[in-house]
Order: sequence, then structure tokens, then C-alpha cells
Amino acid sequence: MKQTWRWFGPEDTVSLANIVQAGASGVVTALDHIATGDPWPLTDIQTRKKMIEDAGLRWEVVESVPLHNDIKTRSGDYQQLIKNYKESIRNLGQCGIHCICYNFMPVVDWTRTSLNYLLPNQSEALRFEIVDFAAYDLRVLKRPGAEQSYSNLVKEQAERRFADMSPSEIISLEKNIIAGLPGGEGSYDRAGILATIEEFASISNTDYRQNLVSFLREIIPVAEAADVYMAIHPDDPPFSLFGLPRVVSTADDARALLNEVPSAANGLTMCAGSYGARSDNDLVAMVKEFGSRIYFVHLRNIKREEHGSFHESEHLDGDNDIVGLIQALLSEENASGSEIPMRPDHGHTLASELGDANVRPGYSFAGRLKGLAELRGVIHTVERLTQ
Repeated sequence: MKQTWRWFGPEDTVSLANIVQAGASGVVTALDHIATGDPWPLTDIQTRKKMIEDAGLRWEVVESVPLHNDIKTRSGDYQQLIKNYKESIRNLGQCGIHCICYNFMPVVDWTRTSLNYLLPNQSEALRFEIVDFAAYDLRVLKRPGAEQSYSNLVKEQAERRFADMSPSEIISLEKNIIAGLPGGEGSYDRAGILATIEEFASISNTDYRQNLVSFLREIIPVAEAADVYMAIHPDDPPFSLFGLPRVVSTADDARALLNEVPSAANGLTMCAGSYGARSDNDLVAMVKEFGSRIYFVHLRNIKREEHGSFHESEHLDGDNDIVGLIQALLSEENASGSEIPMRPDHGHTLASELGDANVRPGYSFAGRLKGLAELRGVIHTVERLTQ
């Protein structure tokens, strides 16, 4: 597998030189300075690509070209926004960048309730805790109809949790959920997120899936012509938040999407932590079934808790079979004759980076370096044993 690293651009505290030192050969990045919905100009792509190549690296994957909400709801000026998206695809292909990771999550994309969950070894991890999320939804946001989204047990626990929260804890929880996480694609205030939720609230899962399929049927011919592969990222977490539809959460979702738009340019990102947050997703089986359409991989692990909660574990120590997943991916590479880009995803915050406000939670240098070293060891071992 091609070993890559998420880089947040020139302002990232992890430099390109650091990435080279980590042993990665490629970079996963995006042009975050361009507003969502605007086309990516050739000059901006070329400037970023040259910066990466001058450091001795390759720009392997775009993560991501975000989709405007109007595309997801097929409202407003969505037709022009799709034209803009096609222009970005063409320009990336012209610059020799052939993989785009994107998502179709409504309103909020990857979501956590805690960015500094303390582990027994005193390092910090990302965590999604459903009771905290419900407490925010029910008692802080006060979303209409929120009571229907949770079991009676979770609602009872959320009431108790909210009663015990200090004002500063409520502010921190709200910031984590709606203010935009590292690598996320939007932030809101309380009134703004309520208004945006309302835009999606009347869309059923069936209709939302059809919106995604309609979008893909428009852009995939452009991707084919540009030699670009679209790799959709699964929902994170892989279930409904705020009562909204989510349509890339399970193996059945992935299968339906690939069958609806059977072009080779329509593919998947195998995010082990996102799909793996559900116990009914068999990651190894998914690679065996969908391997020829997997164009990008996020390798991370989680430990599942009650009611859908989870926290992010060490890369090789969680509820997902990462060794088996790597074996399946390498087998797919051998069959196809091409390497799949992967990156170590969401490392723990540890050592001297603890308490450093400049460190992006989930994207510490030391935590991802540790993860990449562990994953690299598995990759080399599997390759040696299967020679």
C-alpha cells in the first residue's frame, strides 16, 4: 500500500519535512482556502502540487472537495454548484491527481463529543458518547422532535448527564459537536445548525440516497474522462445524527451505491474506524466484495461501547481486525497489480503534544507516527509471509 499522510496545508504545524521523516511517500490534502461550492482553479492546484513535490512527496489523494448542502438537498443553485464540482474534477485530473475522497453526510460530517478522552496510559483519544450527544440535542439545542431519536434509557441517562454538566462543559460539548472538527467541512452556531437541520429534516433515507445517486450520475462521466476516481467516505458515526438521513453506513449501503452507478470511477474509501463503529459491518468481507472499487483507505481502530458510543483505540488494539483487513487489502493489490493509498488515521495525543493548543485533536504527529509504524510493521510482515 502507498503510505500517505493527511496534511492541512502550509499552516499545518506538521510540516512536509516532518511527513518525509515519518516515512510516508504521499500526501492527502485539500485546498481549504477555497469556499465550499467554488471551483478549484488550476493555478491553486498546481501551486499546492509543486509545494508537495518539491518536498519529495506526491499528492496522492484529495480529501476532500466538499459538497455544498444545496447539492445534497438538490435545492437552490445546485445545478451551477454541480457544474463547479465538475470543473474541479477536470482540473485535478489535468494536474495528475486521480483520487478524490468526499462524503455525503448531511449538516455535520465526522462528529465526536470529546476530543481529549483520557485513556489508562494518560494519552488522549477522540470519543463519541451517545448520552452526551443526546443531552446536547435534547436539552441544549432543543431540536424539535429530538425525543423520537433516542431510546427511553438513553433519554433518562441524558437528563441525568445534563443536570450534572457545568456551563463550561456545555460550551465545550457544543463546540465539539457543531463548531467543526479538524478536517471537517463546516461549522455552525446554535441558530445556524437548527436552520440547516430543518433544510434536511423532510428528506427520507430513500430520497437522500437518490440525491446522491443523481449527483454521481452527473459527475461520474466527467471523472471517467479526467481519469479521476471518486472514493466516497462512509458516515462517521455510521448512523443517524439529529434525526437526519445517512446513506453510506453499511455494506448494504455501499453495495447499493456501487450497483446504482457501476462505473469504475465510482468507488469507496474504506475507513476502518467509520464502518467498524458498527458491529454488523465485517470489514474483511467488505474488502473481499468491494476490493476492486476501493481507492483509498483510512486505517484506524475503535472500541465500541453501549448504545453506539465508541472511542478511538490504538491502531492494532480495538474491536476491528486490522491485521485481517490489511491482509485482504494486500490480496486485492496483488490481484489488481496496483497499490491503494492508505493513511494512518486519528492518532492519540501523547507525550509533549499533550496540552499543546496547536495540536489538532486526532492529528497529532506523535500519535500518527506511532500508528504508521505499527501499520507498516503489519504490512511488511504480511508481505514477507505471503511471498
